[in-house]
Amino acid sequence: MQHYARLADLQPLVGREIGVSQWTEVDQDRIDRFAAATGDHQWIHVDPARAAEGPFGATIAHGFLTLSLLPMFFDSGFAIDDVRMGVNYGLNRVRFPAPVRVGSRLRGHFRLLEYLPLEGGAQLTVEVTVELEGSAKPACVAESVSRRYV
Repeated sequence: MQHYARLADLQPLVGREIGVSQWTEVDQDRIDRFAAATGDHQWIHVDPARAAEGPFGATIAHGFLTLSLLPMFFDSGFAIDDVRMGVNYGLNRVRFPAPVRVGSRLRGHFRLLEYLPLEGGAQLTVEVTVELEGSAKPACVAESVSRRYV
């Protein structure tokens, strides 16, 4: 994990990669729990037998499940020692270029797009590319906007 002593240390890093998360596996239990939490029980996600005959050859994770893993990826991707609190401010752009088949492994790559100083902190716009192990295409590319306070 990449560590930064101070939030302000990120300001000169705009345009550069600031961290890479640990890998995480997307198993059927995680997919099923996400379906239960969101009410999205489409067969391509929760019916392994039917999905085996479908277009992906297996169940796939919901796109929003992949997106919901961003906080976990951020947590293992980089740390800023003087930040006492961070809040999700939103997303600018989200795409899902490749499906995430059950059993796949994912990790996040973080590139700082913008550093906007705020009173008591900064607003960070970070491009998160969710790498799909063994795939030329990422599972997700999103611009995440967060506010970090020192």
